[in-house]
Amino acid sequence: MNKVFVTGVGMIPFAKPGASAPYHEMAADAARAALQDAGIGYEDVEQAYAGYVYGDSTCGQKALYGVGMTGIPIVNVNNNCSTGSTALFLARQAIASGAADCVLVLGFEQMSPGALGSVFTDRPAPFDDFDAVTDRLVGKPEIPLALRYFGGAGLAHMEKYGTPLEAFAQIRAKASRHAVNNPLALFRKEVSAQDVLDAPMIWPGVMTRLMACPPTCGAAAAVLVSESFAKRRGLRSDVYIAAQAMTTDRPSTFDANDMMRLVGYEMSREAADKVYQQSGIGPDDLDVVELHDCFAHNELITYEALGLCPEGGADKFIREGGNTYGGKVVTNPSGGLLSKGHPLGATGLAQCFELTHQLRGSAGARQVEGARTALQHNLGLGGACVVTLYQSTHRSA
Repeated sequence: MNKVFVTGVGMIPFAKPGASAPYHEMAADAARAALQDAGIGYEDVEQAYAGYVYGDSTCGQKALYGVGMTGIPIVNVNNNCSTGSTALFLARQAIASGAADCVLVLGFEQMSPGALGSVFTDRPAPFDDFDAVTDRLVGKPEIPLALRYFGGAGLAHMEKYGTPLEAFAQIRAKASRHAVNNPLALFRKEVSAQDVLDAPMIWPGVMTRLMACPPTCGAAAAVLVSESFAKRRGLRSDVYIAAQAMTTDRPSTFDANDMMRLVGYEMSREAADKVYQQSGIGPDDLDVVELHDCFAHNELITYEALGLCPEGGADKFIREGGNTYGGKVVTNPSGGLLSKGHPLGATGLAQCFELTHQLRGSAGARQVEGARTALQHNLGLGGACVVTLYQSTHRSA
C-alpha cells in the first residue's frame, strides 16, 4: 500500500444560506486554493472526487470544469453529512492502491435556510426506519427530525448517566471560544454557557437553539499524493494519512432501542477502533481532534465513542477542561460545526483543512502546541462514519 500525503488544502469562508456565491463558484475557489497550496496545476491531477448532498447529478463536473477540463475521471459522492470524508476515503484508496498518484478531493454545499427535509417526497425516504424508531422512543413529532434524532440521543445519555443540560451548553461555549480565532468560521462571537442555556428552548430540558449547528454554504478541498509523486515533484510531505476506516450501520442501530446507537454511536466506536488497530495509536496519543458536532449532544456522546473518556465520563471530561487547550486533547479547534458551520458536503474536507494546518504548525492563534497526531470524525446519519488519523512526519519518537 502506498503512503498517502496531504500536500495541499483549501477552504473558503463559510456563509449563511443566501449570502454565498453559487455552489460551483465556491467549489472552484476551494479547489484552486488547494492546488495552489500544493504547488501544482489541475493538469497534474489524475482523478477527482466531488462531494455534495443537495444538488442535481454531476454538480462535481460543473464545479471542476471551471478549474480545468482535462478529461480525468470525476466521481460525484453523496453520503449525507459524511459526504466530504467519504470522498476523502475514496481518494485515499486510489492513491494507496496505486491506481493514481495525484487526486483532488472536493466538498461543497449550497444550502437553504431552515431545518433539513426530504426533497423527493414521492418515494420511500432513506430515513423511514430511523423515523419509526424515533417515534417509538421519543415521540415529539412537532420537533424537526434531525433535532429529534440527536436531541433524543442526548436525552438518552442524560437519563442513563445523569448528564446535565449544562454539559451541552459548555460544549457550545467552548466551540465559540475556539471559533473566535478562525477567520473562515460562520459564527465568531464568543458565548458563555449561560448564554447557551438562555437561548430559545426548542426541546424543553433537552436542547436550546444554540446547541444546534446552522445550515451553511461553503466549500473545501484537499490534494492527496503518493510518496513517489511528492518526491518526484518536490512537494511538501509533512502530513500523511496514517489510518482510515469507514463504517455503516448494523442491525443494532434499529434493534437495540437506543437513541445513541440510532445516531451512529456504534458506527463511530467501530471506525475509531479500526483506526487505532491499524495505526497502533490509541486515544491517549491524540493531540487534536475534529469531530462531528452537528449538535452539542453528538459531540458529547462522540467523546465516549472515540475513547477520549470512559463511557459515562463525558460530563467529567468537559468540567475538567479535557476537551480544550491545556486539557487532555483539543477538540474542534476550528469551532466545529456548531460555530464554523456545516455545509454538508464540505464538512469532511474542512476538518481535513483544519487538521492539516494543525500538524503543519500553521493554524495561527488556533494552533495546538506540538500537535503531531490528529483524528478526524465525520458522521452521516443513515450514511456512514469515517474516521481518519493524520500524522506529521516530524512526529516525535
